[in-house]
Amino acid sequence: MREPDRAVDAVVVGAGHNGLVAACYLARAGLAVEVVERDDVLGGAVSTVERWPGVRVDRGSSAHVIVRHSGVVEELDLAAHGLRYVDCDPWGFAPAPAPGDPGPDGRPLVFSVDLDATCASIAAACGPDDADAYRRFVGVWGPRSRAVVDSFGRRPTPLGLARAFWPLGAPTGGAPRTPGGDLAADFLGSGDALLDRWFTSERLKAALAWFGAQSGPPTSEPGTAAMVAWVALLHDTPPGHPVGGSGGLTQALRRRLEADGGRVVLGDGAARLLTDGGRVTGVETESGRRVSAPVVVAACHVLATRDLAGEAAPPALADAAPPVGNGFGLVLRCLTDALPAYPGVDPAVSAQGLQLLCTDRGQLAAAHGDWLGGRLPREPVPLAMSFSAGDDTLAPPGRHVVTVWGQWYPYALADGGDWDALADAEAQRLVAAVDRYAPGFAASVQDVYVQTPVLLERELSLPRGNVMHVEMGLASMFSLRPTPALAGYRVPGLAGLYLAGASTHPGGGVSGNSGRTAARVVLADRRPLARARAAAGRLARAAR
Repeated sequence: MREPDRAVDAVVVGAGHNGLVAACYLARAGLAVEVVERDDVLGGAVSTVERWPGVRVDRGSSAHVIVRHSGVVEELDLAAHGLRYVDCDPWGFAPAPAPGDPGPDGRPLVFSVDLDATCASIAAACGPDDADAYRRFVGVWGPRSRAVVDSFGRRPTPLGLARAFWPLGAPTGGAPRTPGGDLAADFLGSGDALLDRWFTSERLKAALAWFGAQSGPPTSEPGTAAMVAWVALLHDTPPGHPVGGSGGLTQALRRRLEADGGRVVLGDGAARLLTDGGRVTGVETESGRRVSAPVVVAACHVLATRDLAGEAAPPALADAAPPVGNGFGLVLRCLTDALPAYPGVDPAVSAQGLQLLCTDRGQLAAAHGDWLGGRLPREPVPLAMSFSAGDDTLAPPGRHVVTVWGQWYPYALADGGDWDALADAEAQRLVAAVDRYAPGFAASVQDVYVQTPVLLERELSLPRGNVMHVEMGLASMFSLRPTPALAGYRVPGLAGLYLAGASTHPGGGVSGNSGRTAARVVLADRRPLARARAAAGRLARAAR
């Protein structure tokens, strides 16, 4: 029996974290809000399910980085609604080169919130000069990265960007103002160029590059310097993993929304937008139910929004062709009987954060080159995470959940290969890539759930398996995302329709910024209407 038709002030399409964030801000402002979602699981790519009996496994994101700096968690008081983070500290670990690799064995790199401890690790592994350089790097790029955080929380207008970045040039400590051209060169330059200016050790540069490349573009591309420099912020607040899994964030958002009178309907997503005279009037769901509303926030992929609008799509939406790319990566969710054990390293240290299993940027360049050619990587480059080490709600005693991420796996293979047939073999290769650094890891794996680019598309409604929706290169960021015509969160030509989600500024990753900004735009647009209604009421009362 389907839900009855109803009328609300705003309907949100998609119960991913950005959709829920938008809904929470709208409901907090007093609007009646309903979220409709096709999936039976709340949270989209920020969700957790019982993959094996008693074992909770994330479906998408695992480490939450940006949201811990955006202020969304605090503004919505999500701790009061059950959200609790386990800090990833140390937040990064890069092993010594694997046995048989060229170069000295060396010591591992351990990045923690404690800057002194991090510099001591760098000094031991790479030398005191690089340790001193890293300390200076954090001092210079800390304020710059905070400006990036500020810009992510605003609409990507020229004024907004100026407000975020202009203070960076101010004179400090007796030093003169930093010329705008110098700042622009730093921000628009490549991550590799930035690393080469600051450091000498390739191992250190490879670890920081692998962290910076998680947004998608290789650090050889222009505009990736800021992605690398984000590490400066992690010495203030590290990445976190919600207790109970990544979905702990979206579960808390749902509880917050319901506390303010909003509701979420799962398993009955939007089938089409309802429109009349160039404006939206609500949505019709897959069950045929109609939810009437003067505001629709489409927190799904921009191309899914285009499909929902159908013939009613105005040119800005109908002609939208953002760069979706050819896949993004491959994910293994491994059930193991032990944590990855790196030689000479306490697993309690290495397991807390991101295990950056790369010691040479040439590995990254080769993997990206294979991806560009539509080939499987000849040498997979893994990133491992094992949050069950600090959260015993994820797996029973004696068991662990280890996520292994392999980046730059093409959705469409140049040789026409079938991902369903290739999945198991590629999983074995990626497990073996971890085992090179953590001998015995392959033997510890009891079961594996393989999320190929094709499965990511099927399971999480991610076109071509791109977890960022739209590529995160410089040409599709800020006021160019997802297209210049759609960068303001409104859809020109279809009043009442707003965009949110990873397709919009500031892009993918767990931040909530897009949902919050979309809600702010909706509320700003309603204020003139509210003032007009209030004035009309005053006139009516005076007439009476």
